[in-house]
Amino acid sequence: MDAATLTYDTLRFGEFEDFPETSEPVWVLGTQFSALTEKDEILSDITSRLWFTYRKSFLPIGGTGPTSDTGWGCMLRCGQMILGQALVCRHLGRDWRWVRGQRQREEYVSILNAFIDKKDCYYSIHQIAQMGVGEGKSIGQWYGPNTVAQVLKKLAVFDSWSRMAVHVAMDNTVVIEEISEFPPRATVPTHCSPGTALWRPLVLLIPLRLGLTDINEAYIETLKQCFMMPQSLGVIGGKPNSAHYFIGFVGEELIYLDPHTTQPAVEPSEDGQVPDDSYHCQHPPCRMDICELDPSIAAGFFCKTEDDFDDWCARIRKMSCSRGSLPMFELVDSQPSHLISADVLNLTPDFSDSDRLERFFDSEDEEFEILSL
Repeated sequence: MDAATLTYDTLRFGEFEDFPETSEPVWVLGTQFSALTEKDEILSDITSRLWFTYRKSFLPIGGTGPTSDTGWGCMLRCGQMILGQALVCRHLGRDWRWVRGQRQREEYVSILNAFIDKKDCYYSIHQIAQMGVGEGKSIGQWYGPNTVAQVLKKLAVFDSWSRMAVHVAMDNTVVIEEISEFPPRATVPTHCSPGTALWRPLVLLIPLRLGLTDINEAYIETLKQCFMMPQSLGVIGGKPNSAHYFIGFVGEELIYLDPHTTQPAVEPSEDGQVPDDSYHCQHPPCRMDICELDPSIAAGFFCKTEDDFDDWCARIRKMSCSRGSLPMFELVDSQPSHLISADVLNLTPDFSDSDRLERFFDSEDEEFEILSL
């Protein structure tokens, strides 16, 4: 059976390899577990992550476009998953757990409604696909990790409820000055002291290339350490022919959520509640050898407060000084003179630079292939 045509029931009741019995620690989005004594906790944590997959029978994208994203939308769905995790951390907290059949908190329902497959939902497949047109991607065309990161950044501007700052760090470089001075700062209310700025929760996305055709093994330990950070949102990327949302590792295997199953589009009820069983992966998670990872990825981190960001910077600096691993990106205080200007990086909500963004940053898309149906 082709991966693109698997159904939810096939996945839910099919044969999946159980989680390994190993003494090695299991890391999931900054949280450590024991596979020997905390298997139920591991599965509960992973099941609680939002799982966005191919959908069918939604209203046509753009009015006349596709009614399913099967075969082309896997990276878009991975983008939804990494941003969905940021929204969960923002509104519910990292330790929140989903319980099947239980009436959910209002914040959870609001998060899920932002991803429903309708044109008026902030982060729907419709919005991502149509915003991608400005990045040079026609509707139905496959995205690479950087393209989806750029699109999510633009869409987050309109999410007045979450009020998150999405920053996409380019050229393998995170510039602290750009983050601390512009993107996460909000205009202060009039009752606050003049001249002060309020931190907005930060989603930091870092598109990276960790090798030419295969991942350079020198990056593997650094990649693992990223999953161990409390700020971790995971990694979007994949292997040849498909994209996945990587949320952790055990030993030399990555743990991931796979969007390659087609489920019917979901319609919220009149009271706004969403039938949500199909938005949570209720079987043992998928795993793959870390060496099989395609080198083109985007790593994500969430810093709810400025202290969280300062802590993240300290961890990255410490990691860069450790022996036996190669830093995946550089952390600098200010913009290096050899890099292109902030205007070209499109750090403001002005969307006029998308053509230049495409030329500069999207060469990695050609490394992936669309799934054949």
